Amino acid sequence: MKSPFAFDGVSRDIIEHLQADGRRSYAAIGKAVGLSEAAVRQRVQRLIETGAIQIVAVTDPMSLGFRRQAMIGVRCSGDLQQAADALTAMDAIDYVVITAGSFDLLIEAVCEDDDHLLAILGQVRALPGVESTETFVYLKLRKQTYHWGTR
Repeated sequence: MKSPFAFDGVSRDIIEHLQADGRRSYAAIGKAVGLSEAAVRQRVQRLIETGAIQIVAVTDPMSLGFRRQAMIGVRCSGDLQQAADALTAMDAIDYVVITAGSFDLLIEAVCEDDDHLLAILGQVRALPGVESTETFVYLKLRKQTYHWGTR
């Protein structure tokens, strides 16, 4: 497990700048938060190494040909961790969370079309311990942000 990172106000400010523009230079961020470029680079590296942040390109699935997205509620019996691990290993699943409530797991799938979603559902339902699924097809994505965790 990665070691926790102690956040101070400056680290939170750096994260906010990266959330606004992940390509912003360390020099520009340093100027805004009162640190040198090297100090910002070191802090960002520490944040990445501890797993506190990732710097990635966020895509629009529709523009890449993925016409169907769905959240899938999964009810399991047996070893919940094993089912979660198996789902995590599936390339087509991009989100896996163990929950409390009506479902044991919530997973998200980004699919080329309904046939692709159907194939993924078949794979999910065939996993040991999966008792049932309920699929929530996304009709229109209205909001998706990545601004949590700084204030």
